[in-house]
Amino acid sequence: MSTKLINPAGLYDGAPVGMSQAKVDLESRFVFVSGQVDWDRESRVRHATLEGQAEGAVEHLATVLNQAGSSLDDVLQLRVYVRGELADGMSQLVPVLARHFGAVRPALTGIGVASLASRDTLIEIEALAKLASGG
Repeated sequence: MSTKLINPAGLYDGAPVGMSQAKVDLESRFVFVSGQVDWDRESRVRHATLEGQAEGAVEHLATVLNQAGSSLDDVLQLRVYVRGELADGMSQLVPVLARHFGAVRPALTGIGVASLASRDTLIEIEALAKLASGG
């Protein structure tokens, strides 16, 4: 299998824990994106609200996809992990997802979880995308 690792310089470095931001399978042309959170390079949360963290996670997702030769328009599936009861965050989360993915309408799973990678992290978004045409 021929693959390519994607690790944009502006995002936190996952190498110490043995992960990449994404891995591209060049044969199938799928881009497997690790869960994206609203962290700076030092793994610190940038926003305090679910909505702010969702925007930050989508921003990081776009960065990873662009480096891979893909985009938000090429997302096939999203998994959105939210700290706590998912229903409690829907009013903050739905506008963000609709703004970025409304026309794309990827397969979507939302999951409420007890914890995420840090105590201040409220949301994590992972994705499966395809390479853009010619990408």
